[in-house]
Amino acid sequence: MYSWIQKNNIESVILAENNKSSNKSDMNIQKIEQEVQQWLEDVVIGLNLCPFAAKPNRNKQIKVFVSEATTEEVLLEDVLQELMNLDSKTAEELETTLVAIPNMLQDFMDYNFFLDWVDALIKQQEWEGTFQIATFHPNYCFGGAEPEDDENLTNRSPYPVLHLIREESMAKVLKHYPNPEAIPDTNIARVEALSPEERRKLFPYLFV
Repeated sequence: MYSWIQKNNIESVILAENNKSSNKSDMNIQKIEQEVQQWLEDVVIGLNLCPFAAKPNRNKQIKVFVSEATTEEVLLEDVLQELMNLDSKTAEELETTLVAIPNMLQDFMDYNFFLDWVDALIKQQEWEGTFQIATFHPNYCFGGAEPEDDENLTNRSPYPVLHLIREESMAKVLKHYPNPEAIPDTNIARVEALSPEERRKLFPYLFV
């Protein structure tokens, strides 16, 4: 009788600890989702860096998925699942997905290396011309730029992010947008004009 009670108590403690761990993980994921959503609304939409993001965000057609992966293989599987999810839905149901990566690829070079895996995945699945990837990272640095250059702010996010885009949707909006080639230069001008106070408010993760 004593051994059964003892065993039962041990199992209850283990279950309780597992529940605590699960709840903590869920809360952490929710926090990361909120941070990415705030970046989307305050920076990407607020500064109009992507003129096409406001409408799908308003219509709840943008998904933020937080990957808990700690290896490239698991992360690639997560990306595959999210691309398959996009492929199975209409743009009206789900326009685009932001894959946030909080547990790995903190080094921008490692992040860039992983993009080769994603490109190979899209090619393997014959999704070329269907999906493309836009890239964001806390340490984003454009080719030919210095890490401290203002232009990098246009692509600096609170976590490494892979933005899964429908090429058909992008082609439609670009068709009706005047002078889309000017968007990058316009975006750089916007972030260059930010005051130090505005930068701290919009990019707090860069000042930790």
